[in-house]
Amino acid sequence: MQTVVLVDYGSGNVHSAHKALVRAAADTGLAVKIELTADPAQVAAADRLVLPGVGAFGACRTMLDAREGLVEALSEAVLEQKRPFLGICVGMQLLATRGLEHGETPGLGWIGGQVRSLNADGLKVPHMGWNSVDGGGHPLLPPDGDAYFVHSYRFDAADPQAVAATCTYGERFPAMVARDNIAGVQFHPEKSQAYGLRFLANFLEWSPS
Repeated sequence: MQTVVLVDYGSGNVHSAHKALVRAAADTGLAVKIELTADPAQVAAADRLVLPGVGAFGACRTMLDAREGLVEALSEAVLEQKRPFLGICVGMQLLATRGLEHGETPGLGWIGGQVRSLNADGLKVPHMGWNSVDGGGHPLLPPDGDAYFVHSYRFDAADPQAVAATCTYGERFPAMVARDNIAGVQFHPEKSQAYGLRFLANFLEWSPS
């Protein structure tokens, strides 16, 4: 039985994400244990990792750093052991080199780029609601559909090839970034009903090369 760690560091709707992961595993008949923890030892031993995030970039990074040994355990599991990793919302944004929300805050730097405010061209911010996810080819993405977004900032990837899917709300922005065993989505799979459950099931079955 594989173990999936949902990193519970004080940010993010972890209980909704936990329920969605359990449902996705059940729907596909996978034998998966979903753990809610920020214990570095459990993080380092996980077969797959999910990092949620809700709120400001800097606050989420501060909470992540406050858990002694957590960033190091994540880096070991993801960068060295190449375990499949999924970042959700601010969990995706933290993959960037830096965030520019309320000043500059260093990110994890796993996918080069920066996080800046969304230019919604007069539309209401935060961007909140259902929108189409455009793109394809990445094994995590369902063929088509709408996902649920709640955000005011966007990921500017340094390498355009790191953008696996986009969405348009005033401007076109990355709905998903990915590199090797690392993926992040701006939308909330746990709130995206059938599309989100299919996405999470794909993550649980993902074997990145």
